[in-house]
Amino acid sequence: MNSRSCVVVLSGGQDSTTCLALALKSYSAVYTIGFQYGQRHEVELQCRSRILRSIESVVGTRSLGPDLLVDMKSFGAIASCSLTEPGVPIAFDERTKLPNTFVPGRNLVFLTYAAALAWKAGARDIITGVGEADYSGYPDCREKTLRALEKALNLGMQADFRLVAPLMHRTKKQTWELAEETGGRALVDFIRTETHTCYEGDHTHLHDWGYGCGRCPACRLRQKGWEEYAAPRGL
Repeated sequence: MNSRSCVVVLSGGQDSTTCLALALKSYSAVYTIGFQYGQRHEVELQCRSRILRSIESVVGTRSLGPDLLVDMKSFGAIASCSLTEPGVPIAFDERTKLPNTFVPGRNLVFLTYAAALAWKAGARDIITGVGEADYSGYPDCREKTLRALEKALNLGMQADFRLVAPLMHRTKKQTWELAEETGGRALVDFIRTETHTCYEGDHTHLHDWGYGCGRCPACRLRQKGWEEYAAPRGL
């Protein structure tokens, strides 16, 4: 497997786009994979397409390889939650003690598909934007989960994959800082205006921190991180 190539799981959101920019600066060949799973914020896939068209001009690289968008609507129908069932309000689930935006098994399935692509491409590293610092408490975003899945994938494919999560222990503020370190203010502004995080799929209202409804958990986390990042810089 080639340690100079990688697969990035790209949703079209802030975190995965930051990871993509970092990968473009670090690897000679970067493959991307995304998933259409019936998400209510499907506008992220439109953003994703624009990101892939433009991000190299922002970060100044030429290492972006082929992209794969996987149709997984049947998975969304099985892993039902407020993100995949129209009309279900976003709320905290007292039964699971998790937000009902949790899509059970999502990252496990995504990373398994990404590993299959990495196998085909001969890439060793699989990069994901999950993290357990400023997050909603999803169990499939935690370090322990990634390490267990990494072991299972390597056993199951007789491989030497590395699941790389650059944001695992970074707050949202630190994620904005990483974007600036990676591509300067140009990348920060690109992520602010071109990515989508809002669970409600609101890509019409532009705030200082980006597009969104400003009320859902994803928007609140993104806003909080932006304000902590921007205030000392006078932005």
